[in-house]
Amino acid sequence: MKSKVTLKEIVGTKIIYAVLLVSYYWMWARQDWHSYYDSIQNAVVLFTIVFFAEQGYRIRKYSKEEKDRQAILNLRKADAIGLKIMVAAAIIIAFSCAVSFIDGRMAGYALVGMIFALTVIRFILFCVMDRKEFR
Repeated sequence: MKSKVTLKEIVGTKIIYAVLLVSYYWMWARQDWHSYYDSIQNAVVLFTIVFFAEQGYRIRKYSKEEKDRQAILNLRKADAIGLKIMVAAAIIIAFSCAVSFIDGRMAGYALVGMIFALTVIRFILFCVMDRKEFR
């Protein structure tokens, strides 16, 4: 890959990190077992190793390139909005646990689901804010 690494690519790949987090949480928190789970687990582990190796190369390449200052400012704005959404979601999950509406395992699923949703929202917000007509 000889193309220039963009901040949009770096932000977008965070979605894959969130999918991996959800996958690993599912592997650790499930309470049943089927024979095909071994294949899923092995595929996820292999993908994780290959993905991290490729990401290490891309991030090292990005660190050597000139940064787009406006894109960095837009990312900070998207992160600020995402922080507000995360706090609201964490409060809802905490109160749901406090009133015994959900148990600990379901709260874990809610938390990793929130992380996944936030990475998607962050990417969408960043893409919208970083469009040329908004600059």
